[in-house]
Amino acid sequence: MFDLDAYLARIALKERPLADAEGLATLQRAHRLAIPFENLDVILGRGIRIDSDAVFAKLVTARRGGYCFEHNRLFLDALAALGFDARPLLARVWLGVTETPPLTHTFSLVVIDGQDWIADPGFGGSYSPIMPLVEGAVADASDGASFRLERDAIHGWMLSRDGHPGSTDGRGTGSGFQPQYSFTLGQVWDADLALSNRWTSAAPESRFMQLRIASIVLPRGMASLTDRRYSQRADEVEMVAEIADAHVYRQRLSLMFGIDLSAEDVAALGLFG
Repeated sequence: MFDLDAYLARIALKERPLADAEGLATLQRAHRLAIPFENLDVILGRGIRIDSDAVFAKLVTARRGGYCFEHNRLFLDALAALGFDARPLLARVWLGVTETPPLTHTFSLVVIDGQDWIADPGFGGSYSPIMPLVEGAVADASDGASFRLERDAIHGWMLSRDGHPGSTDGRGTGSGFQPQYSFTLGQVWDADLALSNRWTSAAPESRFMQLRIASIVLPRGMASLTDRRYSQRADEVEMVAEIADAHVYRQRLSLMFGIDLSAEDVAALGLFG
């Protein structure tokens, strides 16, 4: 059974949120503030399991982070335990690409009082708040960015963002609304998630096989670490730095992202010497 109390403690929520839109927003926000996005186990050759037990053991018990397939498995289990009606969707991420991307992202479709909502605590590129699935819906994030949902003639729905690039991982930025990811409402089965997770964590073309990535949402911004490049924006104050040695990298992982790796693991990431 899902240990809801342990999960709520992990995301620093003292009370169980109600199964309504406000509760959904509270849950997603707390989740993303507490649990980092990261792919380091991919680079370390440990593989990514997305069954409920494995995800809970890693993200809650071991207090690690994960990428979208891990975050949203945990989030869906929490939603079910709280009485929400939710199911997974798959998406194509359009950040920094010129050709149609594969289905490498997952998030949740939540039905509240007959209205569809999208919720996503596992998007590493930026922080998108929950949104009603309505043509033209716009929502503002706490970092000042705006998100918009529009129907797409080819890909079903498109989520776009208009905001400062400092509150992103550096991809898909520009003037005005920029496409983040597209999706349809088709039924997604466990086998579909397993297949997409397998490609994302093992295909040589996947960015998660090429880069060491971590990000965490801040109360009014975001911090991101891509290989040795660290960036942070909070309350309109921005900094960018190149991490020069393994000790500082390990320390930054721990202090900012809550990811505690051994010195041997950091060496195995292959970033320094």
